[in-house]
Amino acid sequence: MARLHSAHFHTIPFENFDILLARGIDLDPQAVFNKLVRKKRGGYCFELNGLFLQALLALGFKARALLARVHLTGTPSGRGHQLELVSIDDRDWLVDVGFGMNSPRGPIPLEWGWSATMGGRTIRLTDGGHFGTMLQTLEKGEWKDLYSFDLGYVFPADIAYGNHYTSTHPDTFFTYSRVAGLPCPEGGITLLDQTLKITTKGREEVQTLPDSPAYLDALKKHFSIEIDASYDDLKPLIPKD
Repeated sequence: MARLHSAHFHTIPFENFDILLARGIDLDPQAVFNKLVRKKRGGYCFELNGLFLQALLALGFKARALLARVHLTGTPSGRGHQLELVSIDDRDWLVDVGFGMNSPRGPIPLEWGWSATMGGRTIRLTDGGHFGTMLQTLEKGEWKDLYSFDLGYVFPADIAYGNHYTSTHPDTFFTYSRVAGLPCPEGGITLLDQTLKITTKGREEVQTLPDSPAYLDALKKHFSIEIDASYDDLKPLIPKD
């Protein structure tokens, strides 16, 4: 499972461009497979983890979806992030290939107090109180909340609700910001609107991408993402005030 996780995470980028192109996010398994595998695009959590869940089930793993609340801003969101619970030999593991560069770099045993350093980032699971279980990362000597979840059963309709809100509501940055991310063994590449950051062995290089069709060339170069639309089409779905 760890090798599957690594292969998926390091190959398929995190990105939200179809939202900005007003195409919506179709979670039908065949549609997700066509986009992420055949068209070699990326996606966000419901697509990335949805595809990974289908792969796990096809290979005979006992796995199911979970939904989490994101805490990155300090204010918990609704249950708008998908991850997976995998059971192997009576032991439960969390797998998540869809949280951008904050994604765990490998499967996590579902044990409060567990901590490890993966890909240069230290993470842990802890008691999240009424939020359930909290995933945290260590930043500048302090633990920062990433997301919380419980083990309640998730129905397809729950995922449909979360996907619709996350991809259409003006309060979610996916509707007004261009984002992309792709890890590498010693760092990763991230994009937020025009700002591209390339991190290697702790060193960060920052570039400002052009506000022109050359932007699409940069997406192909750094993320292997080819957008079948013009640069002018790639604008905020819902402009941010």
